[in-house]
Parts: sequence; C-alpha cells; structure tokens
Amino acid sequence: MFKKTSSFLFIAATYLFLYLPIVILVLFSFNTEGFPSPWKSFTLRWYHELLHSIYLWDAFYNSLIIAISSTFLSLLIGTFLLFYAAQGGRVGSFLVLFYGNLVIPETILAVSLLGFFSLISVPLGLTTLIIAHTVLGLGFVIPMVYIKFLELDYRLTEASLVLGATPIQTFYKVILPLLRPTLITTALLVFIVSFDDFILSYFVAGSATQTLSLYILSMIRSGVSPTVNALSSVLLALSSLLVMLFFSLKTRTQFF
Repeated sequence: MFKKTSSFLFIAATYLFLYLPIVILVLFSFNTEGFPSPWKSFTLRWYHELLHSIYLWDAFYNSLIIAISSTFLSLLIGTFLLFYAAQGGRVGSFLVLFYGNLVIPETILAVSLLGFFSLISVPLGLTTLIIAHTVLGLGFVIPMVYIKFLELDYRLTEASLVLGATPIQTFYKVILPLLRPTLITTALLVFIVSFDDFILSYFVAGSATQTLSLYILSMIRSGVSPTVNALSSVLLALSSLLVMLFFSLKTRTQFF
C-alpha cells in the first residue's frame, strides 16, 4: 500500500512539475495586468491585440508556408524513394544517412546548412528555410515510411503485376493506398516539427524573413508582454489539436 501511494505521489508531482507552468501561462493570458503582476481580473485584451498584430500574422503566414512546403517536399521525396525501393532498389544500405538528421544535434545541422548556403551563394530567406526544414523532415519521413513499406505483404504487389498492372499502376493503386495512414501521420508530425522549429529558423532565416518562433523571441527580448502568453496559449491549443489528430490516426493505423 505504501509503495502504491508513494508511486502515485511521485507521478502526480512529476506531472504537476511539467504542466503547472503551462496552466499558469494560459491563466495569466486572461489577466488584465502585465506579467508577472498578480492576478487582478479577467480580460480578453491580449487576445484582441494578438489578432490585430500585422507583424504577427506575417510571421504566422511565413511559418505556415514553410511547414506546408517542407511537409509536401519531404513526402514527395519519400514517395520517390519508395517507388525506387518497390522496383528492387536497395534503400536499406543508405537509410542510415537519414537517421543522421535525428541523431545529429540540430544546432550542428543548422550551422552546416548555413555554411552550405554561404558556399553556393544562396541568399538567406524563405527558400533556405524551406530547404532546411525539408532536410529535417526527411529524417522523420523516410525511416518511418520505409519501415512500414517493409511490413507490407509482398504477395499483393506480386498479384497486381501478375494480373497485368504496370509497376507504376501497382505502386499507385496498391502500395500507396496501403501506406496512406502512415503518410498522413508522418505528414502531421513533420508539419508540427517544422511549424514549431526555432534553431534552424534562427540560423537560415536571414534578416528579411521572420517565422513565428523568431517573432516570439523578438517579443521576449523587448520585455515579457502578456501578448506572448496569449500567443503561446493559441499555439499550445493548435499543437495539442494536431498531436491528438496524429495519435488518433496512428492508433487507427495499428488496428486497421
């Protein structure tokens, strides 16, 4: 009994330590006074200012464009790689190269990409951000999708080829539909990672382009505004929604 109680208290204290600051952040986004003033009264003023901030929406649109573009490019490259593997290409021999994006610290990856862009004289901006986030996304897309591809029943593709379908038709009508749940969940994961990424954006954004994470940094540098709490609360809600969608699709994939 004592062991169960102590284990429960330890778990409760851990979750409290993790989530209490988030609860405080959301709570004080409705406070009339600026942080870290004590609670005074309820207000939606900071959310109103958030909605009418031009620079914020510009940064939001940049992050959205970068996340959507990098997700699409990562899935497109991953799909071409799967097609190569479906034709008998040996993908496993160089699959370890894509794991490097996950193993190597992101700071090293960002500095390496910055040096590469400087070497080939590519101006920093929206294009370099999309390329950098695509490189990061490939570290998630290719290993996850390729492992699922190896689990497919080869007899299905063999039957398709025997019945007269071309390799392209087999890939499009047999393999891709079987991998669709994995592709969707992977796309959601890459989108979340890209949209919230800060380190890559900080190094390869340049001075002309600002993402949402960089905008939050500039707001914090000028003083902790309650608008930051409101913005963080909105991002928390959006990220939680995407994470819930990701895990619901992943669970559905496991059962079906």
